[in-house]
Amino acid sequence: MIAEDELHYRIALTLIPGVGDITAKKLIAYCGGVAPVFTQKKAQLLTIPDVGPVLAKAIKEQNVLKRAEEEVKFISKNGITPIFYLDANYPKRLKDCEDGPVMLYTQGDINFDNQRVLSIIGTRKNTDYGKKITEQVVEQLAPLDCLIVSGLAYGIDTISHREALKNNLPTVGVVAHGLDMVYPAQNRNMLEKMKANGGWCTDFVSGTIPDRMNFPRRNRIIAGLADATLVIEAAEKSGTLITADLAHGYNRDVFAVPGNIGQEFSAGCNKLIRENKAALVTGAEDLVTMLGWQTDAKHAKNIQRSLFVELNPEEQLLVDVLKANGLTPIDEIGFKSGLPPSKCSSLLFTLEFKGVVRALPGKVYELV
Repeated sequence: MIAEDELHYRIALTLIPGVGDITAKKLIAYCGGVAPVFTQKKAQLLTIPDVGPVLAKAIKEQNVLKRAEEEVKFISKNGITPIFYLDANYPKRLKDCEDGPVMLYTQGDINFDNQRVLSIIGTRKNTDYGKKITEQVVEQLAPLDCLIVSGLAYGIDTISHREALKNNLPTVGVVAHGLDMVYPAQNRNMLEKMKANGGWCTDFVSGTIPDRMNFPRRNRIIAGLADATLVIEAAEKSGTLITADLAHGYNRDVFAVPGNIGQEFSAGCNKLIRENKAALVTGAEDLVTMLGWQTDAKHAKNIQRSLFVELNPEEQLLVDVLKANGLTPIDEIGFKSGLPPSKCSSLLFTLEFKGVVRALPGKVYELV
């Protein structure tokens, strides 16, 4: 259990005007800890890259410490779990993101490091088509015990969370405000149910309202928490596409459901597919295949490698990588082969069913 004085320094660091997550991590690294950031002399702060006179002055004024102490009391009173980016329970996928939040505030029963995590995002003004697709995808993923991440907003977000609850899947809502309010308020009852198998999280302190500018910051967490992001209905210019771009920038798989040409909320998905920023999917089966998520464990255990199996050039390329490196994480296989993540996952899935490779926990592969 972190001491309250250390916790309030951690929170205070995130409240300093001009200090974002990347800068905060740099300050901690150069100063040798969080508390030393506040005790460092101004001259020493100015020797840190990207720290100028204005920022150094803001740090030395320490006006944020009192506000941080108030937040510590709020956290304690409301059963909220604060997670620092260097803590052992900080989400592993999010740790790979350079701009991942220094502090994450959570409530519920959440396993961020679930073996399979999918973010589902889309418009707040979904059509019946979008609702049907969302429900089908989540229902079909139920056997995989996949963690469903979304934004707790109207539309596709709410449908994703609700369907996850219906199918006993864990689900987490990432919000653009403090955990002292629920927005939209209509989702309060649903959120209470989510806390029993998932919950909600944010990197905003209490008292923060859901201003428009907060949503892009929220979206990076939605993208960073998951193995992949699925877009179901989005306008051509929307926050949904910001999340998809963030996921693409994190080198995560992005999928989109195509829609009719000329439909407002199909334009965003069609654009992602057209610009090769998302793979086209028509259901959960496509996701499972391209991500290499195994649905038939018994079948996988009984697979025997054929001595004369025929491989195409790309499959042979992955086999050569595994021959040279032995046990290899999927990200490294993709890097060494030069193949896109979606393509690499699809090929490994095929090789597994051919009895050539074996998938191990943590997305690690080896030759059979």
